[in-house]
Amino acid sequence: MASIEANQPNEPAEPQAPEGPAQPKAYAGAGITVTYDAGRCLHAARCVGGLPEVFDTALRPWIQPDGAAPERVAEVVRRCPSGALQYRLSAGPAEEGDRPTSVVRSPLGQLFLRGQLSVTTAAGVVRRETRAVLCACGVSGNQPYCDHSGACGKE
Repeated sequence: MASIEANQPNEPAEPQAPEGPAQPKAYAGAGITVTYDAGRCLHAARCVGGLPEVFDTALRPWIQPDGAAPERVAEVVRRCPSGALQYRLSAGPAEEGDRPTSVVRSPLGQLFLRGQLSVTTAAGVVRRETRAVLCACGVSGNQPYCDHSGACGKE
């Protein structure tokens, strides 16, 4: 027989800390700042393969923005399909989204977006994005972003 437990009047409920995605970590260099949002990384490895002198997982910190010219770092960051990596040039504008915006569905159902995006998170926060991979199966713990935890993220 199932039972239901209720808080007694003298026993207040324990407050629950709100869970939310961790803030992206910033790596500042002389000419560029690169941010990394681990919760969105899908490990496509375009950064590590594209510019190993800047992105080296064997080092701490693993992002060394001064390891290459800022424009080259920005070029490789733009290859990140999930938007986990982003950048801001010290002497220029923030990254701009592709025009026109593109949406591509992967064979597993994920939505790959590139452009000037406005994405509303599960917490109701509106984020301006240039690249994102959205979950199509509804299982991701980082909605609306894909985190490879559901069927749409299995390859």
